Amino acid sequence: MAKWSESEALYWYKEQDWIVGCNYLPSNAINQLEMFQPETFDSEINKRELSWANNLGFNSVRVYLHDLLWNDPETFKDILDRFLNICDQNNIRPILVLFDDCHRPFPKLGRQPKPVTGVHNSGWKQSPGMALVNEIHDNDDHPEIPRLKNFVQEILQYFSNDQRILLWDIYNEPGQFGIGDKSYALLKLVWEWALEVRPSQPLTACLDGSVGQEIIELNQKNSDVITFHTYEGEKLQETIDRLKNFNRPLICTEYMAREFGSTFEFSLPIFKKNNIGCFNWGLVAGKSQTHFGWSTILDLKKKKEEGNFLNEGDDIPEPEVWFHDILRADGSPYSSEEEIFIKEMTASKTLVWK
Repeated sequence: MAKWSESEALYWYKEQDWIVGCNYLPSNAINQLEMFQPETFDSEINKRELSWANNLGFNSVRVYLHDLLWNDPETFKDILDRFLNICDQNNIRPILVLFDDCHRPFPKLGRQPKPVTGVHNSGWKQSPGMALVNEIHDNDDHPEIPRLKNFVQEILQYFSNDQRILLWDIYNEPGQFGIGDKSYALLKLVWEWALEVRPSQPLTACLDGSVGQEIIELNQKNSDVITFHTYEGEKLQETIDRLKNFNRPLICTEYMAREFGSTFEFSLPIFKKNNIGCFNWGLVAGKSQTHFGWSTILDLKKKKEEGNFLNEGDDIPEPEVWFHDILRADGSPYSSEEEIFIKEMTASKTLVWK
């Protein structure tokens, strides 16, 4: 089935309150596998932290899934259902992400790596991972393709009419981290699989944030709503003006890097004025340590060799200026003034349509 028409997409969007939220990973998880595996899924932490998101005025969170979690579909469906109930109890409807090309390339189930002290996203895992993406590019009859197809189609089918879910982000930043245009082959398949199911919720994959013209054009061609990423404050309005030409709802699914001027104080008024949904990166500073900047990734290898890891129970270190995230693990804000500003901006979610 085809993507939504412009009128269908705009009608859906006008039925929503202003969509405002964050990319969410609980503070006790280093990656999406640790978040959802049955051994480490923690309902209580999710309840506590999503209540904080609700208190900030957020009505959505963006959450990454992982193809390996579908190795045990019944268990994962149960855990995801429990997570969606927690979201629903806090008046939050999430965006769910299926695949991702960012950060560490060799995912596996089971015990996840310890965080490397002071390094941004030191244990985040790609889905399905660079090696498999490259192999699918080279072999369109790869034996893993049926497994990935089952993951996409079965999860979309199972939750296709679930009103607790806002939308599906089928592939985050394809082509990033040196994979380049080799992601196109898998991305094309994922779009075909998703559109065959055609869930009731909208489908999307980002334009700005993806790598390679063919990949970006494929996402634009198939997305019901246009999503994009921007971490440079000075480019925000220019990006919005360009993407408005597609005449579809716009949602920024990643923003907010204090170091680059993409602050809440700068960005939220622009998003609200332009009727654009928005998701900052990060809620609670935890094992992912995304409150440290991207530049710390350069220290990853050296710190690993030195055995510089965080152990369970260790305090999470803090840089002087946080890069992402809003709250500490005890719920206290990095900046009280920033917290007040967010609440003031989210107090009214009624958008004015011109």
